[in-house]
Amino acid sequence: MINDIKADAEKRMQKSLEALHAAFNKIRTGRAHPAILDSVMVNYYGQETPLKQVAGITVEDNRTLMVSPWEKNLVPTIEKAIMTSDLGLNPATSGDVIRVPMPMLTEETRREMVKQAKADAEQGRVSIRSVRRDANSMIKDLLKEKEITEDDERRGEDEIQKLTDRYIAEVDKALKSKEEDLMSV
Repeated sequence: MINDIKADAEKRMQKSLEALHAAFNKIRTGRAHPAILDSVMVNYYGQETPLKQVAGITVEDNRTLMVSPWEKNLVPTIEKAIMTSDLGLNPATSGDVIRVPMPMLTEETRREMVKQAKADAEQGRVSIRSVRRDANSMIKDLLKEKEITEDDERRGEDEIQKLTDRYIAEVDKALKSKEEDLMSV
């Protein structure tokens, strides 16, 4: 039973970590990366569709993304979707290809983005601690029902704490990497 609780907790902590990585992908650095456009939705025949499902996104050079729509008639729609997204990007169309140059980041903008990354990381830590709290309460419920001994309870809580420490260290590592990426010119 404790192993089931531990496996569930680990799965939920992993999802928290994946959510953090997704949040970090939305914070753009000075370099072009296709994941920056993951949040862009395009009106495709009346349906809001992720950009990556209606176009190929490649890195042309380290400061420019190239978006190649699979249907020519989507070019103006995709261009408008990128402009109206909250990413602050200005696409330029040339024929049936859209180029998205990454603007240079000022020192102030970089600091704001680092603040955002730290807030996202703290949210990830809170989420992981919440999973720990839930797992520990399930273990305590098992003890109340006399399905496990106090030694099993202590051992289970120790295992959950080790799991929590490991995932929080992952969050810290991801934050450090993102900060270095943002502050490098």
